[in-house]
Parts: sequence; structure tokens; C-alpha cells
Amino acid sequence: MKVLFIVQGEGRGHLTQAIAMEKILTRNGYEVVEILVGKSESRRLPGFFTRNTNAQVRQFISPNFLPTPSNKRASLSASVFHNIKKIPEFIDSMCFINRRIKESKADLVINFYELLCGLTFCLFRPNVRNICIGHQYLFLHKDFHFPKKNMFQAKLLNIFSYITSIGADQRLALSFRRMEDDSKKKIKVIPPLLRKEVFQQKTSDGDYIHGYMVNSGFSDYIMEWHRKNPETPLRFFWDKWEEDEIKKIDETLSFYHLDDEKFLNQMAGCKAYASTAGFESVCEAMYLGKPIMMVPAHIEQECNAYDAMKSGAGITDNGFNLDRLLEFSKDFKPDIRFRSWVNAAEYIVMENIEEAIGNHIISEMYMVEEFI
Repeated sequence: MKVLFIVQGEGRGHLTQAIAMEKILTRNGYEVVEILVGKSESRRLPGFFTRNTNAQVRQFISPNFLPTPSNKRASLSASVFHNIKKIPEFIDSMCFINRRIKESKADLVINFYELLCGLTFCLFRPNVRNICIGHQYLFLHKDFHFPKKNMFQAKLLNIFSYITSIGADQRLALSFRRMEDDSKKKIKVIPPLLRKEVFQQKTSDGDYIHGYMVNSGFSDYIMEWHRKNPETPLRFFWDKWEEDEIKKIDETLSFYHLDDEKFLNQMAGCKAYASTAGFESVCEAMYLGKPIMMVPAHIEQECNAYDAMKSGAGITDNGFNLDRLLEFSKDFKPDIRFRSWVNAAEYIVMENIEEAIGNHIISEMYMVEEFI
């Protein structure tokens, strides 16, 4: 069976999930014929993605969130206005996606939370099986509880998630822990998809704090804390591509371009991990047994952080107050149940994909009804 991937290119989580999924499908006799990745002016496709995938990668213009002027958290109003202006380009992208589905002769599309994929299935209705995958689909689950703030933004997030999955035969919701499926919404709960490099890491407890910032403006917090605590080594990855590959501030603070091999090596040897609460890197830190501090940059990451806290992964903060992380790390104990859950991923994923393929004809009847 031929499979086409469509991937949201913002952040690193969807990209690493696609890498892991390609390996799983290939081992099980499927062929990933092409990978389409959404891009924008503010993001660059990391080199680790093209190095670790076998299928041809093509890019298209896609909606993205704009940060506030301080380049820390996402600005909803600025993002909406910016993306409205680019609607003609997005229409071209949907035509491109529809054309690639036909020309690739794919039997199955797997959508890693790309909005234009859902809109393509709404407008063009390509006659191909469609599976959507992402942690965000867990927020649609009948048993998921949102943090008790920003409920309006949470509703908008769920509307966004529904649109990404228009025409889906199945929604695979990545979860920190086991949950019952939600058949009414075609949601199957599955483990995180971690790449083989995560399982190959040899962990140790170093003397440094490792970190990742989806927006480089958060470096202000890191610099401020570092001035007060210069004795604690800090190694942070960011998306500031105009800087040198490694920006060494002094002997105990360095910022790095995002490179996944270096990123995982640094994570495996760190004392603790601080992040802007992206689902994938939080899962990697949990699997490697590291205490975590999460500083959400937008509503999706607030939900990630809240859910991760419920699973005992770590703590949240508004501005990288690393004193709290060091204090939390003293009594932290990794959850071995999480590792067992992740280790079952390939079996559970393939079981659900093959079920979705078998149910494809039945699900087509509900596509328009659900969207309305």
C-alpha cells in the first residue's frame, strides 16, 4: 500500500512523529511515496528531517502562528490577520496537495495535523483513505479535561483540530497515558511515536539543564536567570537561525541551532529539562526519565503542560524560573508505566491503521454530516 504524508512544519513534534511513522510503516510492508510539509517565512525545515526520511520531501505554503513582538508567546490576533492575507496562496497549496494525492497514486494519506489537508478533503474530496494523527485530537476526547483558563481559546483550538481532520477515517490521538477510545468521534488513543534514536540513548545525570524554546524570545528569561546563577551550566536549543550554529555566551551558557542528534544526546545526559511544552520533546524527556519544566507559548502547549502534569511528568512556569525545576528534580521519580506504554506503540498503531483501512467505505457517509 502506498502512503502519502502531509505534515505541519511548525515546531519539531509533527516532524519527528512523521520520521517515526515512516519507519513503522516501512517495517510493516507499506511504502511512503512522498512527504508534503507546510512551510512559512518564519520557519525553516530542520536538516534532521530530510536526513532521517527516505521519501521525497516537498514543501507548500501553510498557515502558521505569529509570535508577539517579544517573540515569546503566540499572538492570536496577529496570526489571524496575517493568514487571512495569504488565503490566495493557501488555495494554491490546497490545489498542490490534491494534485500530489492523485499523481502519487497514494492509497492512504496520513495527516500530521496540517490544516490545509483537512480543507483539501473538504473542498476536493479526494477518493483516498485518510488518517489524522496528533496529540491535539486527544483534546476532542469526551474524557479529556482542559485547564480551567482560556476556555475560549480552547474552543477555538478544538474547532481548528476538527477542520484539520475533515474527511478522516480515523483520528489517532497521541497520549501520555492509556485512555479508552472515543468511537463517536472516531478517536483512537495511541502511545507517543518516538524515533529509534530515543531508545538508543544511554542516560546519565549530568550537571547541566537542557532546554528547547519554540520562540527565541524566551532566551531573555534564560539570560536573566543565568546572571543570577552563573554556576549552573545551561544548554538550550532555539530557532534563531540568523545566529551562529552554537552561540556561546560564556563557559556555562550556550544556545544551539535545532539539530535532533545533538538535542537527544544533550537530553540523555542532562540533570533536568526545560521546554515550551511541545508534546514530542516532553515525551522524549519522560521516556529518558528526566524531570521537566514546561513554559507554554500558546493554548495548545498549555493543554500539553496540564496533561503532562496529570501524568506526573513535571511542573509548569510562566518564565523559566529554573530554581523551581532544580527543586522539583530532587524528589523526582520516573514513571516506568510510561516507558511500557511507549514501547507498545508500533503494535497499537498498526492495529488501528489496518482497522481504519477496513472501515474506510463506511466512514465516507459521515464526512459531510460531521463537518456541518
